[in-house]
Amino acid sequence: MSSPLGTSLCGVSLKNPVLAASGTYAYGVELKGLVELEALGGIVVKGLSREPMDGNAPPRLFETEGGMMNSVGLQNIGVRAFVREKLPQLRQLDTAVFANVFGYSVEDYVEVARVLEDAEGLAGYELNVSCPNTKHGGLFFSSDPALLEEVVTAVRRVAKRPLIVKLSPNVARIEPVAQAAAGAGADAVSLVNTFVALAVDAHKREARLGGGFGGLSGPAIKPIALRMVWETAQAVRIPVIGLGGIATGVDAAEFLIAGASAVEVGTASFWDPQAPVRVARELERFLKEEKISQVADLVGTLTFRKGGT
Repeated sequence: MSSPLGTSLCGVSLKNPVLAASGTYAYGVELKGLVELEALGGIVVKGLSREPMDGNAPPRLFETEGGMMNSVGLQNIGVRAFVREKLPQLRQLDTAVFANVFGYSVEDYVEVARVLEDAEGLAGYELNVSCPNTKHGGLFFSSDPALLEEVVTAVRRVAKRPLIVKLSPNVARIEPVAQAAAGAGADAVSLVNTFVALAVDAHKREARLGGGFGGLSGPAIKPIALRMVWETAQAVRIPVIGLGGIATGVDAAEFLIAGASAVEVGTASFWDPQAPVRVARELERFLKEEKISQVADLVGTLTFRKGGT
């Protein structure tokens, strides 16, 4: 008898639809011995760039009333060091591994994808398009459908593995950018990334984070993330991966009901590294309690009360 949590994402078989989100689980291997990594549906490693990056000045994290803010600045060892030092260990895991890719120009994204294409052990890629495109006046790929289409199209040409595009919530409407990603060849979209935010120390009269602005995540953003996941699922025919404040199995179920085919757990892992595994187990318990035989039966089942939408 197959597991009620078993599912497929972009042709990749997953033990369950719960993945560890990029930027919150390091490269995955650092948690080995602390977390049963093979109980996860998958791991999205922290963002990889063309060259190593030191990230932003400290402090990098600040706990808010409803979550946390971060300004890590995408610190990473670079794609070549990842392939050389981390991927051999990840290949030994019986779980899907997705590489998060970012850059500051189309050429950056393409080069990172090209290096990863020559390596074994990855299930697919997640493009972080919330980076400023320095060749276009500091615009973000994520906020301009034309720029987004350009970068996804370019990466699609070199990427044979499944391609997920991670969308930013910092846009007026999510549907046009989701449709641009799908039209350019994305196999799935994931959302939401963090909300641009500011924390102030009133006594010092200065920003609390070394990078100034930071990304807000955690329970505070969950209702907005749910709304945007639902909107995206209505707008595209490719799978949607939901994230934003997921800390329990019921949270995960809510995103699936709103239209997500899988979910990612991020901020909760900072206070409980076991959170993604726990969420998966709680989701299985939820299915049993609700007498739902397969997790796919939850996807897209949201209804609104009369006059609700």
